[in-house]
This record gives sequence, C-alpha cells and structure tokens, in this order.
Amino acid sequence: METANKNLAQLKIGQLAIIDSFTDKLMALKLLEMGCTPGELVKIDRIAPLGDPIAINVSGYMLCLRKAEASTILVSLLTTNI
Repeated sequence: METANKNLAQLKIGQLAIIDSFTDKLMALKLLEMGCTPGELVKIDRIAPLGDPIAINVSGYMLCLRKAEASTILVSLLTTNI
C-alpha cells in the first residue's frame, strides 16, 4: 500500500518507496541514466552520520546520492516492508 508523496531525502533507513517523478529536469536525466526511473522500487540502505550522502538500493544495485540530489526525487512511501 502506498501513501502520500515525499522526497527521497525525507525517508529513514529501511523505508521502501516507489519513484513517482522528479522536481529538477536536468537532475532527472542524470538520475534516469543511473536507474532511478518512475515506478522503480527504492529502499534507503544507509545514511551518513551527518545526513549526507544517502545510500539507496535501486534497480538491483546500491547508489549513493547527495541529499540535494535525493530531494529532487518524489516518491510514494510504501507502508508495508518487503
């Protein structure tokens, strides 16, 4: 089950979400090339001690993003864990 939209930087470790869209068109191209496509399941794996960068699992691999990059990804939070 999905809930309201958030950006990826707002999620906590272990949370699952579905990528919905992007807020920055230039950053969206970069993220799409790295496998962050709308409809893709994403999981927050790790967050650095000071909150930046964020390690996510997407498209079958781990990807590290800066908090500013992650905040451009809008997601629907999943209420159940896989």
